[in-house]
Amino acid sequence: MKRVKNIIIAFGIALGAVSCVPKLAYQETKPELPETFKYTATADTASVANLQWKQFFNDPILQDLIEKGIKNNYDLQIALKQVASSQERLKQAKYLQYPDIGFGVSAQISKPSKNSMNGQSLNLFLGQSHVEDYNAAFNLSWEADIWGKIKNQQEVSKMQYLQTYEATKAIQTQVVAAIAQGYYNLLMLDKQLQIAKSNLELSANTLSLTEKLWQSGDTTSLGVQQATAQKQSTELLITQLEQNIAIQENALSILVGENPDKVDRTIEMSDTSLPQDISAGLPAAMVSRRPDVRQQELVLLESNSIVGIAQANMYPSLKITAAGGVNSFKIDNWFSIPASLFGSVLGGLTQPIFQKRQLKTDLNVAKIQREKNVLAFRQSVLNAVGEVSDALVSNESLKVQEQKASEQVTTLKNGIKSAEMLYKGGMANYLEVITAQGNSLQAELNLASVKRQRLSSIVDLYRALGGGWK
Repeated sequence: MKRVKNIIIAFGIALGAVSCVPKLAYQETKPELPETFKYTATADTASVANLQWKQFFNDPILQDLIEKGIKNNYDLQIALKQVASSQERLKQAKYLQYPDIGFGVSAQISKPSKNSMNGQSLNLFLGQSHVEDYNAAFNLSWEADIWGKIKNQQEVSKMQYLQTYEATKAIQTQVVAAIAQGYYNLLMLDKQLQIAKSNLELSANTLSLTEKLWQSGDTTSLGVQQATAQKQSTELLITQLEQNIAIQENALSILVGENPDKVDRTIEMSDTSLPQDISAGLPAAMVSRRPDVRQQELVLLESNSIVGIAQANMYPSLKITAAGGVNSFKIDNWFSIPASLFGSVLGGLTQPIFQKRQLKTDLNVAKIQREKNVLAFRQSVLNAVGEVSDALVSNESLKVQEQKASEQVTTLKNGIKSAEMLYKGGMANYLEVITAQGNSLQAELNLASVKRQRLSSIVDLYRALGGGWK
């Protein structure tokens, strides 16, 4: 009893001494954020990113494509498997504070040399030439979490799980945006193909008129050649657009996890609509919503826990081991209870002293890694703010560009009519007609491109703000 009391007193003194060592304090990192986004008039707390993607994209065909992508996209499925894997590790980490318990059964027979000391001793005292030993026991090992090492290990597993979860959200946001961008690009190509085919009819009419004028001697063969070249140029453009449409359909099919195929669509670009009154909200809300920024913040939290583990490894550790079961030198009374019962308990306090500076190196490296992750987190926030600002300025600029491009198309279409009337009346030459048609074609193609860019800028803004995640 006195020995047990002395052991308890010794442990108490040791624990009291080591408990004076300060624990590692959590270091919170606050990103530097502007009060409002650049290119916004007021600090509006509302944000277009509060809309779920089904509310943001109201085109039924696009909604169907996005639903397929979320369900079938292979990058997203791989990310979900990673989440499941991390979830299993998180479940396992919850049991780190419990003791390890094992059960073992062993049987040993040893026969020493008769001329050895053991052999002669066995023969003299036991009257036998061999020794039997049969053992069946439970073994227990447990480490007290004095410095929070186990708790920090659990935090590491938790942060790693949350990182995979945020990574999955980031991939889904990217997939949704990529599908929308591809769909709007496809509608632009459809519109450009429609414009090119319409222009081909104009070119064919101009060629027919020029041939008649050449036959009547009112123009030269050069005019026919130029009109023919104009028509051939438009035919080449149509072929290129049809090729681009097929490639874009293949890319969209792969994005939604299907084999390359045609993408059914029933609307034109002019029929599409996205929210026009766009509010970006506040930068602080964007940071809490962006999955990639949240993921980088979780990496920082993980590194802080790793620093805690490295520091705890430098302090004493208290480990308790115990064993109990049945043991016998003969198999016939192996399970004779209570004679064969045995038990043992061992408690040990271990303080690392000299390990070739390894523990201090691990702690310093962990602190440096945490500092790197602080910088990476701040960089991710800065990049996110920059993406939002880029999308805002692009959207505002493209509004003006679309209006100017639309006015230019109207002007050049009127120019075609004037050129054709003057050409028929002999007051303009074939070059003026061809030039007017070429300029009008290019302006219409450019207008379709600007409209697609504007839709893309709105999608980019939606993605940059967090894409509907809260």
